[in-house]
Amino acid sequence: MYDRFGDMLAMLLGDSAVHIGMFVPHGKHQRVADLVALADHAQDRQTDHLIDTIGLAPDGHLLDIGCGTGDPAVRLARRSGGRVTGVTVSKRHLDRCVEAARTAGLADRVTFAYGNAMELAYGDGSFDAAWAIDCFPHLADRAAALREAYRVLRPGGYFLFTDFALRGSPSEEQVDAYTQLWCSPAPTSFATLLSEVGPAGFEVTEIRNMSSNAALTAELMCTLYKDRRAEIEERFGAEATAHTDPLMDPFRTFCRDHVDYYLTLVRKPETAG
Repeated sequence: MYDRFGDMLAMLLGDSAVHIGMFVPHGKHQRVADLVALADHAQDRQTDHLIDTIGLAPDGHLLDIGCGTGDPAVRLARRSGGRVTGVTVSKRHLDRCVEAARTAGLADRVTFAYGNAMELAYGDGSFDAAWAIDCFPHLADRAAALREAYRVLRPGGYFLFTDFALRGSPSEEQVDAYTQLWCSPAPTSFATLLSEVGPAGFEVTEIRNMSSNAALTAELMCTLYKDRRAEIEERFGAEATAHTDPLMDPFRTFCRDHVDYYLTLVRKPETAG
């Protein structure tokens, strides 16, 4: 079998050693036995990495811009001991966020509200820190959101955000697949992204290229879509899958060949007015 199909196995498993990989370090994490659980585990590890990067103090208050399901905010509050306020434009997610904080017993330190990242309903200097995890790719006016994040931070406060950047020259089909599946404008170059940080008033503290994580996430998304297509069609209808089917392959190649993913940590100067 290995003489005939060893190369095929390497295409499916990897060819560094042709054995089971340690996706989950022994004894350190709960058991993961399927791709969905592996994706959850990867997202939790990413959240932990961001928590370590932002370094919120126990007496600090962070604004979570585009707070998603609320789980990262809860995880941050539990690990740091600080307070978190999350904002989202999804009313369905807002209900889930509130429930997540209540279930975790952290409703006194983790709160959520409906809010627009480009027009935050908070006073100047309201927060010690802020982050926006994969929120900026969806925004129609990223520069406005940067200005708002700057405004609501206290002098010396850190802001962490993640965003995609365009690499190379993708086809129109690839860009269209990305904008439809990610529900966002087409990504800009990394130089364009950086050019918006300074005018907002921030000082760049650190930039990390985490592009391999974006490519692997797209691979996982496409694999799970094909694996669970029947389940998806049953839940969302044949019209939804008929729309999505032709987008998956160009989306996959776009993320693999033309998308970079950056973590950017910036700081509001101590002398900011």
